[in-house]
Amino acid sequence: MKKFNLSIIAMLVSVSAMAQTDTITSRVHQLKEVTVTKSQRKRMLTSTAPLQMMDRKDMLTMGVTDMADALHRMSGVTLRDYGGAGGMKTVAVRGFGAKHTGVSYDGVMLSDCQSGEIDLSRYSLDNVAKLSLVIGDNDDIFIPARQAASSAVLNIQTLPLPSDERKPHLTSQLKMGSFGYVSPYLRYEQSFSKAFAVSAVAEYIYAENDYPYEIKNVKTVTKDRRTNSLMSSGHGELNFSWQPHATNRLTGKIYYYDNSRQLPGIVHYYTNVSGETLHDRNFFVQAGFQKRWGDTWALKTIAKVNWYESIYRDKLMPGAVNDASYWQREYYASAALLFVPTKHWAMDYSADYSFNNLNGSSWRAIIGHPFRHSILQSVTVKYQTGRWVMTGKLLHSLFINRQKNVEQTDRTDVQINSARNMRRLSPSLSLSYKLLEDEELFLRASYKNIFRSPTFNESYYYHYGSTELNPELTDQWNIGVTYSPHLSRYTTATLMFDSYINKVKDMIVAVPYNMFVWTCINVGNVRSIGIDATMQVEHQFNKAHRLMLSGSYSLQKVQNRTNPESPNYNKQIAYMPQHTASGSVAYENPWINLILHATGMSSRWPNNEHYPSTMIEGYVDFGLTAYKQIHFGHHHVEIRGDIKNLFNKQYCIVAHYPMPGRSWMISINYKL
Repeated sequence: MKKFNLSIIAMLVSVSAMAQTDTITSRVHQLKEVTVTKSQRKRMLTSTAPLQMMDRKDMLTMGVTDMADALHRMSGVTLRDYGGAGGMKTVAVRGFGAKHTGVSYDGVMLSDCQSGEIDLSRYSLDNVAKLSLVIGDNDDIFIPARQAASSAVLNIQTLPLPSDERKPHLTSQLKMGSFGYVSPYLRYEQSFSKAFAVSAVAEYIYAENDYPYEIKNVKTVTKDRRTNSLMSSGHGELNFSWQPHATNRLTGKIYYYDNSRQLPGIVHYYTNVSGETLHDRNFFVQAGFQKRWGDTWALKTIAKVNWYESIYRDKLMPGAVNDASYWQREYYASAALLFVPTKHWAMDYSADYSFNNLNGSSWRAIIGHPFRHSILQSVTVKYQTGRWVMTGKLLHSLFINRQKNVEQTDRTDVQINSARNMRRLSPSLSLSYKLLEDEELFLRASYKNIFRSPTFNESYYYHYGSTELNPELTDQWNIGVTYSPHLSRYTTATLMFDSYINKVKDMIVAVPYNMFVWTCINVGNVRSIGIDATMQVEHQFNKAHRLMLSGSYSLQKVQNRTNPESPNYNKQIAYMPQHTASGSVAYENPWINLILHATGMSSRWPNNEHYPSTMIEGYVDFGLTAYKQIHFGHHHVEIRGDIKNLFNKQYCIVAHYPMPGRSWMISINYKL
C-alpha cells in the first residue's frame, strides 16, 4: 500500500467509503474494508504526535460498553465519573484537566463557554463510527483553527451516510439492563441519488440508577441504595450530504438533546439525601462545504449556531435560593485553505470566529450578561519525504470579553465587570522518522504551547469567579516510539510507547462540591511527567477463529510546583491517579464471541492537601461480554450481553459517589 497524505484524505473522503492517496497530490482510490483497517493502524504508527483510534469493530472486540468505558481504554486519559447512566463524565488528558481537552463532533468542535468542560455522558456509542484522541498537533493539518487550540482533542465521528444504493436502510436496537435501564435506538438512512443522501437518528434512555452500595465507618458497614438518581434523556439527529461533483461537497446536521435527571447527593456516613435536579437542552445546526481545485488547492468552510439551556433546582433548599437557570448561545464560522505546491510540501491557513454569550436567572449564579468574541488563526506547514514527516504550526488567539450593561441587583457587593482581553501566539512542532527501511518502526517527537482562557464560571460565577484571573499557560513535550513487528503471516501487533513532560502555569483546579457546582482554586504551577504505553496483538488461528489482545498503561506524576516552602509542594494534584491501566482478551469463533476486559487505577486524593482520611482507594473493574451476529439475506441481527463489574467491586472515581456494583445489559440490534 502506497503512502498517503492525511490532510487531503480529510477533505476528499466520500460518504460511502474511506479513501487513500498515493502521495500528497495524487488521486483518491476506493478502499475495501480490510484496507481501511490497515490504514487506521498505519495512521497511529506514523503520526507525528500521539494518536489513538478506536472504530466500531475495535469497540465490539474490546467489549466496550459506553463512551466512558471507551475512554478508560485509552492511555493518558483520566475520567471523572459520578456513576450511573446519567452521571456526569468529563475527560482529562495527561494531567491537564478537562478544560484543556477539546471534543470534536463530526469535525466541528463542541463548546461550553460556562464550564469549559464537555459532559461526555450525553453521547452514546450507538451512532458513533470512530473515536480518536490526538495529544498535541499531529500531521493532519487541514482542520479548523479551533481544533488546534486545545492540548488534546477527542474526535467523535458518527456513522457515515449510505452510498449511491437507492434502497432505504433501517437500524433498530433495544438495550435493557440493571437498575431500570431501557434504551431504544432507531436509525434511518437512504441515498436518493448519486449526489444526495440523508440519515435520521432517534434515541431515548431511561434509567433509575437506584443501585446498592455499602460504606464502611471503622468497623460499621452500612448498606443502602442510591436515591434521587432517575434520568430520562432523548437525542435526535438529522444529517444530509450533497455531492454534485467529485470536487464539491455540502454536508449538514441538525441536532437536539434533552436530558432531565435527578442529581444524587454525596454518600457520607448515614445519609445520601438530595433534592437536586438538572434539566439540560441543547440544539445546534451546522453545515460544512468542501471544494477542491485540482491537486493543489482545497477549501473547507464550516458554520454553526448553538443554543444550550441548563435548569438547576434544589427542592430541599428553603426559598429556592440555590435555583438557577443558564442560557448559552454560540455563533461560529470557520474557513481553512490548503495549498499543496509539490508532493513533499503542504500548507494550511485556517481562521475561526465565534461569539459566545451567557446569562443566568439569578445574581447568585452568573454576574451580569457576559459575552466573548474569539478570533483564532493558524498557519501550518507540513513536509513529507522518504522516512521523514515534519509539521509546524503557529496559532494566534484573540479573546475580547465584554459585559452587557444590565442591572441585575441593587446589592453593593456585586459589581458588573468584564474579564480582561487576552491574546497570544502559540507555536507547535512535531516530527516522525522511520528508523528502519524494512521495518514499521518510527520515532516521533512533538512540542506544543497553548493557553486556556478562563471560562465564564471562573470569571463571573458569584463568589467563586474573578475577572482578574490569568489564563493557564501550558507547554507539552513528547517523545515516543511506535512499532509493528512482522511476527508471522497469522499474527500482527502494534506497540506504542510515549514519554512526556507537561507544564502548566497559573493552573486553575476545580474540586467538585456536587455534580453541578464546582469550587475553583488556583494552584499556580503544575508539572506532569509520565509515560503512556499501548499494545494490540491479533492472531488468526484459521478462517473462523481469532484471538485479540489489547492493553494500555499510563504513569503520571501531576505535582504542585508552586512554592517549595509550601507543605503541598510536589504533592499529586486532586483526582489524578499515578497509575491507570486497561486490557481485554477477545476470542472470535463461529459460536459465541467472548471478551474479558478490565480497567483500573491507583488511589487518588480528592484534595490538594492530601488529608489522611480522604484518600480514594484504587480499584480494578472486570467485565465480560458475549455477542453473536446472525446474517440471513439482507437482514443482520446482533445479540449481545454484558456483565459489568464482574466481581462486584465497591469503588468510587469521585469521592462519595459510589459506582455501580455488578450489573447486566442485553442488547438486540437489527439492520435491514
